[in-house]
Amino acid sequence: MSENINDLMEKIVSLCKRRGFVFSAGEIYGGLSGSYSYGPYGVTLKNKIKKQWWDRFVSSRDEVYGLDGPIILPSRLWEASGHIGGFNDAMVDCKKCRKRWRADHLVVEATGQDLEGDLDALNKALLEIPCPACGAKKWSAARFFNMMFKTEMNGVDDSVYLRPETAGAIFAEFKNIVDVMRPKLPFGVAQIGKAFRNEIIVGNFIFRTREFEQMELEYFIDPEKDWQPIFSELLKEQENFFIDDLGINPEKIRQYEHPKEKLSHYSQKTIDLEYDMPFGGFKELCGLAHRGDFDLKQHSQFSNEKLEYFDVASNRRLTPHVLEPSFGLDRCFLVVLLSAYCEEKISEKETRVVLRLPVNLAPVTIAVFPLLKNKPELVAAARKVYENLRLNFSCEFDDNGNVGKRYRRQDEIGTPFCVTLDFDSLDDDSVTVRDRDTMTQERIKILELEKYFFERLKK
Repeated sequence: MSENINDLMEKIVSLCKRRGFVFSAGEIYGGLSGSYSYGPYGVTLKNKIKKQWWDRFVSSRDEVYGLDGPIILPSRLWEASGHIGGFNDAMVDCKKCRKRWRADHLVVEATGQDLEGDLDALNKALLEIPCPACGAKKWSAARFFNMMFKTEMNGVDDSVYLRPETAGAIFAEFKNIVDVMRPKLPFGVAQIGKAFRNEIIVGNFIFRTREFEQMELEYFIDPEKDWQPIFSELLKEQENFFIDDLGINPEKIRQYEHPKEKLSHYSQKTIDLEYDMPFGGFKELCGLAHRGDFDLKQHSQFSNEKLEYFDVASNRRLTPHVLEPSFGLDRCFLVVLLSAYCEEKISEKETRVVLRLPVNLAPVTIAVFPLLKNKPELVAAARKVYENLRLNFSCEFDDNGNVGKRYRRQDEIGTPFCVTLDFDSLDDDSVTVRDRDTMTQERIKILELEKYFFERLKK
C-alpha cells in the first residue's frame, strides 16, 4: 500500500479513469457534479459484487425471495413511508461565495456536535464556523430541503417521485409474495436496484452521489419470538460478505451502534458497519435496522389493504416485524478498490501499481498474450488458447505494446494470471503463466491449462 494515504483517493480516481473502471459522466458536455459512468471493467466488477451479495443473501437461503420493483411508484406509498413529509436535510448557503452546504455536516466537522434536525441549534452553532470554501462567517438561515427527485407522468395529475430507496417496492408487494410463495416465518425479500436522493452535497468520488445502487433485504420475523439471534446472524453475514466475499481487511471495519436518542422513532436497534476511509475516518458501508412493524402498518393504513401474515402453526394473524440489512453497492465498489490498491517498488527506477482483487471479483481472470503481435503464427496460436480458456474463465486477449507494458496494464486492472505464448510454445506446446501477486512465472503445457486454472482459481 502507498505510504502516503492522503493522496490514495486521487490515485484511485486516476486509475479508475485510466483503466476503464469509472468515468465522470458526460465530460464532453462539462460533466455533472456527482454523476459517474461505470466503464467496461467497472461494470464487470460491479456485477460480480452484486453476484456475491445475491449468492450469500438470496440464492443460498431457501427462505429469501428476489424482487425487482419499479423506480417510479405511487406517491401515496412515499407519503406512507414518511419520505414526502420528513425526508429532509438542513442546508445553508455562504452569503459571500454562494456555496451551499449541509448544515449538520459543517457543525459535526467543526465541533463534533451532532445537531441533525435542530434548526435553531444549527443556526446558533454556525455563527462561529467559517465557510470551508472562503473562510467567511456569513451564513443564510439553515432550512430543510426534501431530498426526493420530483417528476411528472402522463395520466397522473399529481407529482411522482424517483424512489429514494428500494425497500418501498418490497413492502408494497408483501401481500403478493405471501399469497404466491406461501412462506413460513422468518422469511426475506431481497432487491438490487437504483435509488435517487437529491443530496445537498456530493463528493468523495462515488461515496456520496445522487444516483446510486442499493442491495437491500427486508427480513420478516414473528414479533412474539426473540429477534436478537436473527439480528446477530444477519450482522455476522454482513461482516462475512465484506471479509470473505469482497476481501476487505477486517481491521478496517468496525461496528457502530446508533445511540437510542438518535434512533428513528420506529427503530428498536440499528448497527452500521463502517470502513476506515482515507477521507474523514470511519464512514458507513451498510446498516442493519430493526424496523418493527412500522412499514407494514403504515402501508396497510394508507392503502386500506391488510398486510398481515397468517401463521398456520399457531392459528393466528400477525403483522411481522422487519429486520433490514441495507448495502450501498457503489460504496462496496469503492472499498474493494481501496482494499486492493497496492504500490510496489520492483527496482530503483520502477514502481508497479497492482489491484490485488480477489479472484472472484477480478474483471479479467486470465489475460492471453502472443509474445509479438506481428508474427501471425504466434497470434494464431495465442488466439486458439484464448478461445479455449474463455469457455470457462473470464479472459482477455491483449497484444498491444510489449509484454512488460501488458503485464503492468493487467496488474492495474487486477488480472490474477497472464498467459504468454512465445516461439518455444510452437515447438513444446507450453506457455508461460505469470502470477499477478508474486510475479513468478512457470511453464505449463497447453493441454493442462484448464485443469491448472481450475485448481488455482478455487475460492
